[in-house]
Amino acid sequence: MTAVEFKSVNKKFPGTGYKALDDVSIAIDEGEFVTILGSSGCGKTTLIKTVNRIYQPDSGEVYLFGKDVLSEDPVQLRRRIGYVIQQIGLFPHMTVRDNIATIPKILKWDKSRIDTEVDRILSLVRLDPKEFRNRYPAQLSGGQQQRIGLARALICDPKVMLLDEPFGAIDAINREKLQKELKAIHSQSKKTYLFVTHDIQEAFRLGTKVVIMNKGRILQYAPPAEIIAHPADPFVEKLLRTSDAVKDYVAGGEGV
Repeated sequence: MTAVEFKSVNKKFPGTGYKALDDVSIAIDEGEFVTILGSSGCGKTTLIKTVNRIYQPDSGEVYLFGKDVLSEDPVQLRRRIGYVIQQIGLFPHMTVRDNIATIPKILKWDKSRIDTEVDRILSLVRLDPKEFRNRYPAQLSGGQQQRIGLARALICDPKVMLLDEPFGAIDAINREKLQKELKAIHSQSKKTYLFVTHDIQEAFRLGTKVVIMNKGRILQYAPPAEIIAHPADPFVEKLLRTSDAVKDYVAGGEGV
């Protein structure tokens, strides 16, 4: 089943001389972990923000499980989509438990259900509930805060997760740990992930398929091994030639 589909999507921001999205068409199957790779300004963040209607296309359509996202109330739509960003946005005056429970409270879950699900989701992101549920964001490391942001996005069991460079500000050691945990969570959940990154190694390690973008256009969308074997564009070929991530992949170091 197709989870997310973009049909001839165009987006241009006022005051710019180029399109952020230039006639983008792509269909993403349910259960894929799709990494979206490209340099700054290539349109990758704009692309995922059309899914949860933070941005609206100038033309074209975006479908979520066959339904045009513009036909839905944006607030209701966003409650069904997980969204994780680099600037985690935890509420500093609220405990970890209450930060994670933000949407469940809006949905009027009862307290016992919230407590059960918060503890379950904390365990899923490898944070001991007894140790962490009553802490405040200021008492957490950067990596721990990012785990809480991920837990908050996962608690309502969204079918689609949008992740916009979530590990960009994390040190290399914790970043690799978080990558492993995220890949394990995805494998268990079979949900659809769209993960924006400018890190080639991260894109090839995590993605079941990789989107490579440049100047608002999709140059290639395929599994990592296929991209390596058959780059579809000179830009893609140049990207692969300069990447140690590709050498590691070919040498048998794929996956995390």
